[in-house]
Amino acid sequence: MFDIMGMMGKVKEAQGKIKEAQSRLVLLTAEGESGAGMVKVFVNGDRKVLKIEMDESLLTPKDKEMLSDLIVAATNKAMEAIEVKIKEEMKKATEGMLPNIPGMDLGSMFG
Repeated sequence: MFDIMGMMGKVKEAQGKIKEAQSRLVLLTAEGESGAGMVKVFVNGDRKVLKIEMDESLLTPKDKEMLSDLIVAATNKAMEAIEVKIKEEMKKATEGMLPNIPGMDLGSMFG
């Protein structure tokens, strides 16, 4: 027989673990680089840019457009990397909490 009360307890427990994991996301960091490391962008799990580092040789008016392109590329790489870390963190938080329902990725639902 289906135990609705037991299931509700598991859902509440999962919600608590998810909230706890979400509060830790800000501690995650990722880096993206472009131009063979000439531009580096650092982001956190809150999807915020923390820092941008660039080679001084790029800081000339003639390289303005290239610098912009390199920053965009590095930022996109950093955001892709942090998304992977966020999904891993949320998957760990929900692991074993609820039944494995095919096609239902709880980690991505709350990330």
